[in-house]
Amino acid sequence: MRLHREGYTIMLTTGLVLLALNLLAYFYLFSDNPTAITLLLVASLILFVLIVQFFRVPNRLLTTGDTQVIAPADGTVVVIEEAEEGEYFKARRRQISIFMSPLNVHVNRNPVSGVVRYFKYYPGKYLVAWHPKSSTENERTTVVIEATNGVEVLFRQIAGAVARRIRWYVKEGQPVEQGQEMGFIKFGSRVDVFLPLDADIKVKIGDRTKGGVTVIAELP
Repeated sequence: MRLHREGYTIMLTTGLVLLALNLLAYFYLFSDNPTAITLLLVASLILFVLIVQFFRVPNRLLTTGDTQVIAPADGTVVVIEEAEEGEYFKARRRQISIFMSPLNVHVNRNPVSGVVRYFKYYPGKYLVAWHPKSSTENERTTVVIEATNGVEVLFRQIAGAVARRIRWYVKEGQPVEQGQEMGFIKFGSRVDVFLPLDADIKVKIGDRTKGGVTVIAELP
């Protein structure tokens, strides 16, 4: 396991702040109260471990397949439905939504190999990730990859009430590999995937996914 590139600065800053706070408490604030010092130390360690866990990138054997669509994120499947995709396709598509809690790995990965045909970033609100309007009103990115078989797959990184920063590492015209890191969402959010209506969905509501590993659909 390694730490994501977004985590090193935050981890170092947090560690230094917590160290300074504990030294201040030990020598000045609670020098005569060992119980308070112990509680502060324990709370600091828990916070530091949570931050390290949040930015973790576990070693995984990635799934690959020309017609397979792989989960772009760790999380729980919360939506499987036919929906109107009005930004790029402007037509009905099969939508799969994965909710990422603060405890999930927050690396986002390309669901298919191919070429990025469309990319756009939208600033926006920070509604809770399961809110019906979060996919159209929250801060988000939209990415469309034309897979090697010619089928286009659209997916969105959507910020939530806690996640207020989206990172991405792709641009239009760029060739990408399935399972390759394409971005990161900090502290809980959601990813939507839009597929052709005749895609064979391989997951169900409530299933837990692993980014880069779980097959969520088979393309026609």
